[in-house]
Amino acid sequence: MAAGVLPFVRGVDFTKYNFKNLFSYIPYKTRNMSGLRWLSLNRTEMCYLPEELASLKKLEEIRVSRNELNSLHGDLGGLPQLKSINASHNHLKDASIPTDIFKLEDLSVLDLSHNQLTAVPQDLENCKTLLVLNMSHNQIESIPPQLFINLTDLLHLDWSNNNLETLPPQLRRLVHLKILVLNDNPLLHVQLRQLPSMVALTTLHLRNTQRNISNFPSNLDMLKSLTDIDLSCNELSRLPESLYMLSTLERLNLSNNEIQELSLLIDTWTKMQTLNLTNNLLTSLPTSLCKLQSLRCLFISDNKLDFEGIPASIGKLGCLEVFCADGNNLELMPESLCRCNKLRKLILSDNRLVTLPDSIHLLPDLKILDVRGNPNLVMPPKPVPVKEDANKVYNIDFSLNNQLRKIGVVPPGGAEQQTVSTKDHAARRLRLRRRHEAADSKAQKVLQGMSDVAHDKNVSGDLQDDESNAEMIKAGKKWNESLNKPDLDYSEIFSEEIGQFPGLTIWQIENFYPVHIEDVTYYGKFYVGDCYIILHTLMDESGNLSWVIYYWIGQDSSIDKKACSAIHAVNLRNMLGADGRTIREEMGDESDEFLEMFNNDIAYIEGGNASGFYSVEQTVYPTRLYALWGQRTVTPYPVPLETSSLNPEEVLILDHGMNIFVWVGANAKGVKRSKARLIAEKINKDERKNNAEIVMSYQGYEEGDFWEIFGGIPDEIVPSDLSVFRSSKPRLYKVNLGMGYLELPQVRYQLAMEHQTKPDPELTPRQRLLKSLLNTKNVYILDCHTDVFVWTGRKSPRLVRAAAMKLAHEISTMIHRPSFAIVSKQLEGTESVLFKSRFIGWTDVIKVDYTREDEKVIVQQDARENKIDLSAIFLPRQQSMPDAEALQLMEEWNEDLDVMQGFVLDGKKFVSLPQEEFGKFHSKDCYVFLCRYWVPSDAPAEEEEDEDEDQEDDIQCVVYFWQGHEATNMGWLTFTFTLQKKFEALFPGKLEVVKMKQQQENLKFLSHFHQKFIITNGSRKDVANIRSGKQEFYQIRSNGGMLTTRCVEIEPNPKLLNSEFCFILKVPFNNADSSGIVYGWIGRIANINEARLMEDMISTLFGDEYSVQILNEGEEPENFFWVGLGGKCETYEEDADYLHHVRLFRCSNEKGFFSVSEKCTDFCQDDLADDDIMMLDNGQVVFMWVGHQTSQVEVKLGLKTVSVYIQHLKSKGIKRRLKLVRKGNEAWDFTKCFHAWVPFDKP
Repeated sequence: MAAGVLPFVRGVDFTKYNFKNLFSYIPYKTRNMSGLRWLSLNRTEMCYLPEELASLKKLEEIRVSRNELNSLHGDLGGLPQLKSINASHNHLKDASIPTDIFKLEDLSVLDLSHNQLTAVPQDLENCKTLLVLNMSHNQIESIPPQLFINLTDLLHLDWSNNNLETLPPQLRRLVHLKILVLNDNPLLHVQLRQLPSMVALTTLHLRNTQRNISNFPSNLDMLKSLTDIDLSCNELSRLPESLYMLSTLERLNLSNNEIQELSLLIDTWTKMQTLNLTNNLLTSLPTSLCKLQSLRCLFISDNKLDFEGIPASIGKLGCLEVFCADGNNLELMPESLCRCNKLRKLILSDNRLVTLPDSIHLLPDLKILDVRGNPNLVMPPKPVPVKEDANKVYNIDFSLNNQLRKIGVVPPGGAEQQTVSTKDHAARRLRLRRRHEAADSKAQKVLQGMSDVAHDKNVSGDLQDDESNAEMIKAGKKWNESLNKPDLDYSEIFSEEIGQFPGLTIWQIENFYPVHIEDVTYYGKFYVGDCYIILHTLMDESGNLSWVIYYWIGQDSSIDKKACSAIHAVNLRNMLGADGRTIREEMGDESDEFLEMFNNDIAYIEGGNASGFYSVEQTVYPTRLYALWGQRTVTPYPVPLETSSLNPEEVLILDHGMNIFVWVGANAKGVKRSKARLIAEKINKDERKNNAEIVMSYQGYEEGDFWEIFGGIPDEIVPSDLSVFRSSKPRLYKVNLGMGYLELPQVRYQLAMEHQTKPDPELTPRQRLLKSLLNTKNVYILDCHTDVFVWTGRKSPRLVRAAAMKLAHEISTMIHRPSFAIVSKQLEGTESVLFKSRFIGWTDVIKVDYTREDEKVIVQQDARENKIDLSAIFLPRQQSMPDAEALQLMEEWNEDLDVMQGFVLDGKKFVSLPQEEFGKFHSKDCYVFLCRYWVPSDAPAEEEEDEDEDQEDDIQCVVYFWQGHEATNMGWLTFTFTLQKKFEALFPGKLEVVKMKQQQENLKFLSHFHQKFIITNGSRKDVANIRSGKQEFYQIRSNGGMLTTRCVEIEPNPKLLNSEFCFILKVPFNNADSSGIVYGWIGRIANINEARLMEDMISTLFGDEYSVQILNEGEEPENFFWVGLGGKCETYEEDADYLHHVRLFRCSNEKGFFSVSEKCTDFCQDDLADDDIMMLDNGQVVFMWVGHQTSQVEVKLGLKTVSVYIQHLKSKGIKRRLKLVRKGNEAWDFTKCFHAWVPFDKP
């Protein structure tokens, strides 16, 4: 492959690759580029020139700037065609420059700036062909007089930042010089009398050259082409008269001088665009400044200007975009400044401003307004448009009446809302100004159109007189001319300029449509598997156009291409109005007229585009692991598919084809987790057609399928640093293809920055890619170190596409990369998410419309309202199940239960659960229950009587997996790899697995324990070792009826007592005679059924080891009961009325839109989603609970939802108060609604 493509490479750019450690390998590849014309090795940390350059005999340009070079000695003098050498920003000294390079006959550009030269290189005067010479930023003290005797063709000369004190008189010989830069040289005694001789000079920079009035060059006004002058950092007290005479000036820098005033003659600078007067002694600006109609940037910072010193007519500068006046004595700003409608940047810091004009807010293009350092400044009020509806958030109407209408309920009658005047005078002024500008723009367009029409009439003239026109009108039409052609629009297929100029135009059929071939070098080259349309445009002597249309059929072309070429050839004829028919040409049987268009020189190339018809192919998705980089803008990048990549600080995306895992580390931030989920959703939508399954996998709770990809569960994970696989700056190459050559230049995408002092890497566009850099007619290679992408535009030539793929593979092997790096092809319009994430603004998963603040724009742009669902808050509360119904369900479900066998995780395996522990669970353990149910037959009663009594009944097997609140996910992984597979083998096709967590059990499972469901803190191992000497406190509570009765251990606290519940308290003794005592506390209004169950639960929990005493409320002994609870408390609650009113709602965006759903009455603490809004109504207060990872959008929408809920209750005469609760700061009124509340861990 190397021998096939590298010799045709004419240019390649290796800028910013690190060749310091790999230098022995990289140049070896360049040896094969025998046709190389230019080579860029900037910023590669090279220390010397590679010897392989000697084999590049056709090299014309070499760039080795910003390296560590100490010498240019080598084989540069042996490159006969070398024209340009750029060796700036190195460590070159006088002896480092070889003299043989000045003998090159074609050397025209030499850049040795930013080095350590103390003298002009020897024999430089012999290089007569030099056009550009840059010797800036060195330590040169003098210029030899003979240097400019031969170098008379110089166009660009830069001697800035040296130690020059004199200039040779021969400088006047440079009559062709256009740019002269002498900045930062001690030229006090130099009069610069040579300047008037340089008649072609356009740019003159004399910054910090000790210029004053006495040594300022005279007759400067003789340079009629001068457009750019830099006189900053000098000693000028006023402007020389000759400077006012330069009417061609466009840029003038006079900063850091001692100028006290400007003359009225500045109105001669009619072409001035940038004027810099910073850091002078100006007290006022001349009124003639307002005549500089082309002025775009005005810098007057650090002067002595006050309000009177700014011309009142400054508003006449209609093109002004930048106005910097910081560091002055301004108290006010002229009102007219706000008439500069194009003003983008206004800097007024460090003044004495009191206020600003009110119209400052009406500048349409103002992006930056800096008023820092003005302690007495009072900003004028910003005109706020009156919103028509305050209930709208994100264009969603949250009014109660609107939400009731959505669910089909007629809203209650009420007072009509009074209309409020929405007049806004400030907005009216802005609207009138824009209307005036739009009217001027339309008038200019109309005048331009009228001028074009008049010009066309004058050029064409009248071809016939009135009589001939009359005869044409009377003449009859032919039958084919009288036919009415259909009015079809071909603008999306053929452009308007097609067929308007003589010559050939060729299209290639691709995906049912013709694609224009713009490069004429491909004319006459036909692929045997394709079809083409050829338009031959002719012009006769009178200027009339005629057309001949061919469609060429390749020998191996598919039937869809043949049909489309014929159809679109007819469409082209209809669009042009051409006479005659389209001509069919077949491969190998072309007509002589067809061959003459290509001078009898056509070529056939094997291959062709794919057919436009769909072909079913099995897509293979490589398994890859991605880490995320960035905060505001997250970019995924590949990392090794190893367990060492599972860093607890990271969030990773594991792409396994139709299974996409989002792995969340234990210490990962919630924002990154949310964005990783969005990226996974985007991959599923764009690349998997929404057929993939996205699995959220948290560290320590991974599924078995996740570990199978890594080869099994590792014994230990040692996390590695993933930042080494992150590309600091991707390289974007543009593939250029010419007549027998290839070029790989890098696309420079580094953009300008407004603020250089404290740049934010997340906000500044530095080192970022833009989608606009990709042209549909070109092919690009994006090198991201771990990925090499080949992006092909839809209108790019096929030869360029093929060459780009070969070059991408060469680049991939030329640079040392990780083993998991791949080369992938990206077609325009079908780019992968990984590729688009490298570009700014191309990875937005959720499109946000920022124009929706304007009510007018909302109505014009989208009259439809965003989808939301608040119907749950208007539904009645779910009632608890009656006791009779609960008993009936419990009896039916237990009758169907044949066998129930329990298992508990002990170490790394599941063992049988002892019968005495049946119904007793621990929060740190995992349990498995195998239940076999009898399934009744669906046969009719008559058939059942005839059936054999010995017929075996059908069964259903359900495996319940129960996980404690404090248990890890290792139990679930152990179950899926061991017990589940055994059960599936025993009951094939009849096994159902139900996974449950603590206090989230289903009713059928709870019914098998007959209301004796006990949950104890800790694990089974802690019972005998740790918990024997500690108090234990249990609460018996039913949230949704008898079936939801649970006995859960809580914190021993007397404030948790409630007269409506029953409690169990174990008080251990330290003596050997007795283990302790267990109290059964029955509240004054407790449920009788729960009081009866309490005795059985005590027996299950403690057996016969403890003495048992049943107490009614108020009969508590002082010695042990209150001591066991930590002290007596007289203020516990005496009822639980909230149980009859409590409701829990979840507000979420998980469905793709904002929706509200209600939890059942048997909810628990784990139902509080950390990334959503939860709404809890306890009968008196409505709590809005906000998690740590809740988005701001959900907070705003959730607050509106709570307001609608309270308004709905208020319309029924029910009053509620609103309280905001942040996760971790819950009050007692909130936590009492949850059975066995446990404080959240600190984040």
